[in-house]
Amino acid sequence: MTQTAITVATSNIESLLVRNNHRGMERVRRHLQAGYLARAAELIRHSAGNAYIVTGFPVAGTFETDGPAGAMALYRLCERNNLAPTILAEPALTRALCDRFRCVDLATGSPDQIIDEVTALYRSAPPGLFISIERPGAAADGRYYNMAGQDISDHCAWAEPYLELASCPTIAIGDGGNELGMGSAIEAISTLAVKPAASTCDELVVADVSNWAAYALCVLTDVMSGDITDIGADIRGDLSYLVQQGAVDGVTGLPTATEDGFAENAGNALLEEIIPMALRANKS
Repeated sequence: MTQTAITVATSNIESLLVRNNHRGMERVRRHLQAGYLARAAELIRHSAGNAYIVTGFPVAGTFETDGPAGAMALYRLCERNNLAPTILAEPALTRALCDRFRCVDLATGSPDQIIDEVTALYRSAPPGLFISIERPGAAADGRYYNMAGQDISDHCAWAEPYLELASCPTIAIGDGGNELGMGSAIEAISTLAVKPAASTCDELVVADVSNWAAYALCVLTDVMSGDITDIGADIRGDLSYLVQQGAVDGVTGLPTATEDGFAENAGNALLEEIIPMALRANKS
């Protein structure tokens, strides 16, 4: 794949991921330097060692399907690229995933205790790559807010130290502006009706639904590596499994294998558009 082909394919896919623009992510996309999807893919391809993937957005007393499903896809992608991934989340989500994935509970306690625990984790298993997907990010006041502006801090572990103490490439994925790492586009997000997250990252990837950005990142990374993997069946299975474990759609609050109120299999339908675009670029 030539650099020109990558640039064109990436720009088209980045636009496709925000075409619904129901939360203003098209405005954020224009603020970012084009090609962030390909640059994130390159970080995955060229990183080594341990990959930490943090996710989990609290909703309706449980966790939503958006985020964890993308984390599961990214976990497999990291394995395909010879990384050793670990999912970081609250206990409710790690319990749901630990039979299938390596998981670690997010640290709790005082700020000093959390920093000490993160430091100890990173000392014993140094991070080679850090990815956040649909994870609440603290606003400038240190509190966490959902899309409605409600303070959800009591339900969120402080995950910022995992990002800030990671001496490695960092990728963040979000769809609303209140997620970890979205401070990288603070100027654009500050114009939206949301309390923006303050933390920043190396590469920010935005989409109408965070999971969809993860799926696109998987496709592009695989194509750039010359070996595309069919992740469609995994997506359907992962969403159904998450619902069985107590997940709900983050918009409707219903226990359905859907993402942010979109139709069932919307993510798979999007993949059917993304894959040919990436493959055409690979032949250029």
